[in-house]
Amino acid sequence: MTLRIIPLDLSEANALVERLHRHHRPCLGHRFSIGVAEDERICGAAIIGRPVARRLDNGLTCEVNRLVTDGTKNACSKLLSAAWRACRALGYER
Repeated sequence: MTLRIIPLDLSEANALVERLHRHHRPCLGHRFSIGVAEDERICGAAIIGRPVARRLDNGLTCEVNRLVTDGTKNACSKLLSAAWRACRALGYER
């Protein structure tokens, strides 16, 4: 079992949210989305966007708006760490 990070567009990530999340609706926009795959099977996604709270939206802050997995071990941690590394690389501070 090797987990790897893959890029996703918003429609692919929202399809996973609809299929795997029990109460959240798909996101309308995002800064970027990533997925985690085990072999050829996509087992989770993270949608990263602007903060929901207006006071936190200073242009240097990103927020994980949706995170879904199918229960694959370590998929959530892999997505969160990859999202943070990508945000830092893009110049975001929080």
